[in-house]
Amino acid sequence: MYVPPSARALDDDERELVELARRTIDTHTDAGPDEDGVHTMGAAVMAADYRMFAGVNLYHFTGGPCAELVALGAARAQGARQMRCIVAVGNHGRGVIGPCGRDRQVFVDYYPTMRVIVPTPSGLRSVLAADLMPLTQRWTPEGMSALDPSLHQDPETAGPPIIRFNPRYLEGVRSGTKTRTTRLGDPAQLGPVRLVFENDPEVVLSAEVTGIRHCLVSDLTHQDAQAEGLSTAAELREALNAHYPNLAGTDEVDVITFHVNDRTGAA
Repeated sequence: MYVPPSARALDDDERELVELARRTIDTHTDAGPDEDGVHTMGAAVMAADYRMFAGVNLYHFTGGPCAELVALGAARAQGARQMRCIVAVGNHGRGVIGPCGRDRQVFVDYYPTMRVIVPTPSGLRSVLAADLMPLTQRWTPEGMSALDPSLHQDPETAGPPIIRFNPRYLEGVRSGTKTRTTRLGDPAQLGPVRLVFENDPEVVLSAEVTGIRHCLVSDLTHQDAQAEGLSTAAELREALNAHYPNLAGTDEVDVITFHVNDRTGAA
């Protein structure tokens, strides 16, 4: 069995995604064990901001949508634009099932750098969607084109590390009013970095991390807040709580200072 070079073991978020797909189909299947039904597959997709969305298939002899496509539509309906990972699970303990040929082509056409969880002889693995369709053509509304070889490179590892941002921070970073970001459980390193904004399409700014300070949430300062385009430490803590619910003053965060090299960015 061919296993593409991008294959790797699942991380904690991907394992959670599998569990969401399993729970979804176990809850909503309309078929008993060894029975045919309309809803027999569940899928879950993780957006770039780590939100997760689920769906089930809708079988019909004319070609009803697979669970993966339903989940992608649900994600779009909730504002997700860039997708990180997707998985499908069969009902009644059938486990993870790889996507059909049609779905693979859809992934390549619309989300070629999305990861797909598939079963392999070595267990579940996460692979790039582009690697599921080697030598394929990619369809867009403008027509067919050869698949860009760069799409076979994992965007998380091909090039400088990535720091992801909500699109609402793009103008602040571009204007220089936001030169820091405070993160919980999302470590960074000094040196070149890509700042990725989850727009549609996403925007990438070349930057450099010039400083990293570890501190408690309670020790954040007004200066930290002002470097993020805010006014006070209290305002910064309130903003962090929107990203990290139940954040406590005793939690340790990383205050990351960066300098943008290219404020134009590439879409």
